[in-house]
Amino acid sequence: MANDKSIDEFYKDFREEILMSADMDTSGWTTEDFFTNVMLEYLEEAGEVTDPIMCPFRSHGLQLNAYAIADDYSSLDIFVGLYSDNESPKSVSQTEIDAAIKRTIQLYQKAINDLYTSFEKDNDTYEFAITVNKQKEQIKTVRICALTNGLVKPIPFKNITVGGAEISFVIWDIDRLYRCVTSGKMRETIEIDFSDKFGFTIPCIENSTSDKCSVYLAIVSGELLAALYDEYRDRLLEKNVRSFLQVKGAVNKGIRDTLRDEPDMFLAYNNGISVTAESVEIVGDENGKSSIKRVRDMQIVNGGQTTASIFNANKDRKVAADLSKVFVQMKLSVITSPDNMDEIVPRISAFANTQNKVQVADFSANDPYHRRIEELSRTIWAPAQGGMKPMNWFYERARGQYADMLSRETTALRRKQFKETHPVFTKTDLAKYENTWDQLPYHVSEGAQKNFRRFTLRLSERSMALPDEKYYQNLVAKAILFRRTEKLVQQQQYGGYRANIVTYTLAFLSYKTAQRIDLDRIWKEQGLTTTLENEIVQVSQFVHAEITNPLGGANVGEWCKKEKCWTSIRDHAYSVSAELESELVAAGYTSSKPVPKSSIDSLTDEEQKIIDEAAAVPAEKWFALSRWAKETNNFQPWLRSMLFSVGSLAGRGRKPSIKQSIQALKALKKAEDKGFVSE
Repeated sequence: MANDKSIDEFYKDFREEILMSADMDTSGWTTEDFFTNVMLEYLEEAGEVTDPIMCPFRSHGLQLNAYAIADDYSSLDIFVGLYSDNESPKSVSQTEIDAAIKRTIQLYQKAINDLYTSFEKDNDTYEFAITVNKQKEQIKTVRICALTNGLVKPIPFKNITVGGAEISFVIWDIDRLYRCVTSGKMRETIEIDFSDKFGFTIPCIENSTSDKCSVYLAIVSGELLAALYDEYRDRLLEKNVRSFLQVKGAVNKGIRDTLRDEPDMFLAYNNGISVTAESVEIVGDENGKSSIKRVRDMQIVNGGQTTASIFNANKDRKVAADLSKVFVQMKLSVITSPDNMDEIVPRISAFANTQNKVQVADFSANDPYHRRIEELSRTIWAPAQGGMKPMNWFYERARGQYADMLSRETTALRRKQFKETHPVFTKTDLAKYENTWDQLPYHVSEGAQKNFRRFTLRLSERSMALPDEKYYQNLVAKAILFRRTEKLVQQQQYGGYRANIVTYTLAFLSYKTAQRIDLDRIWKEQGLTTTLENEIVQVSQFVHAEITNPLGGANVGEWCKKEKCWTSIRDHAYSVSAELESELVAAGYTSSKPVPKSSIDSLTDEEQKIIDEAAAVPAEKWFALSRWAKETNNFQPWLRSMLFSVGSLAGRGRKPSIKQSIQALKALKKAEDKGFVSE
């Protein structure tokens, strides 16, 4: 999204996004729901919300458009939408905001009581209501967020308490969203004046050894960290790193135990936090000692778990932590030039978090894979069939690209024609299609952003070649397959969980057909055969029955996120129909043959050559190399062991994996360079 757009231009593009979403979807949502969904996509990218779930519900003074609940159920966000279909932003009165918030408060009051009894178990709202009812003792904070495409004057809210939970209120109007997006950071900048806000400054030591960055070392109190996290939450966490962490696990258990049992030793035991900032204001006392008075754009890039754990310990009566005794060391890096922010901050994030592999991943869409998909999408047109207009699928690598293209069409008719011939899909759509095809529906069920991060990690671990035209055509075929399945599932009127049913249905078919659905045919015809559509409907009926009756009475949404849910469905005895079998590719497929090249897990021609080269080496040579490495103390023990494993595979007539092949051939060349010769 260009940073020099006026708010009217931004509003026009934002409204177009909503209308496009409504055009493409058949979920039965109102325009207000589509608005809420688009707004939440922006806010999730900004780190303002985490894993929101669309769940439209309106009835007798109650309203819910979406919600998000923490994994430990300690906090709940409830989103209520106020949408008006105007061509320019209009004022929204406090009366309208108060009425929407009142409907949401009443909804929460009913949810902690017996609202769940009003719904069938396969209803999306049932999941919200039963979760709130069962976890009401765990819910400590509730944030009611009013979302509007209008303009709202500041409203002074006071927190209230309902059912033991503290309820706060937030408004996001179009002006606030515009300022967030056009700031260039895609999040609201945090600016903290410690002197004004807390009545003190933070003593520090300064070390300015680089013209790019100044570093300050300080000790901060647990009370201060808890207060900051209470106010700013995920906005305080550098979004490419710590906002993706679940606040749980052995590390956090250790932090909790120290906070409870030895708060005075926390500084000695904990590694501290790393923070970046755009600027600081330093003041000196009468003795010349420096203190931090103000910080602009404060972001915790390492220590998110520490910060959240301290906050949770402060709220949890069972821990009863005395934060007055808790102190944490802080390294604050101030990037002196805005031009260096995008380069240096991700490096600090990655290098500060090398203990956890997931933190090093680049979760942006700027890597070569996505840029290549974008290039292909601009030049490849689908073949026209039987009077159909040729289609050019538009990959929106970065938000706003499609709206920018659409704005160049000067009339309503031309814009309509552009949308008809240029269907759009985004990076989160792409990840959804690929992870479904690769039989990871439990990842897809985690939500768009989490699933995208999962897909990105798979890409980083796979080191696949850049996509070619064939790969792109298969990708578009998966998009057509997915979108048509959404419509078919919607037509069955199951009542809820459409997203879960769709991904599990297609993953099941992908598994049962060994990924032999004819993607080439789907690409050429830009649609599915009647036989395939009938099979999808049949499988969806079975999937719906399975996921809405989870083991142990678990919540359906949570059950669908577990791999165990997938294995229980995957292992169900099922044979595809004879009609579909006749349409599948590679009818002579056997398990010894490679999977068709339609997946990021598929092998490139170059990778297959590497495997064949390693497989051509006799088993005896690999065994001899392993013995030589041990006798001469060459290579690490793990590599010697792997060489022996490659020999064992060769002895059984089996081929090594691509990773084994690459490592084994490298080791063989190094050994031969050192004079190794097998007898």
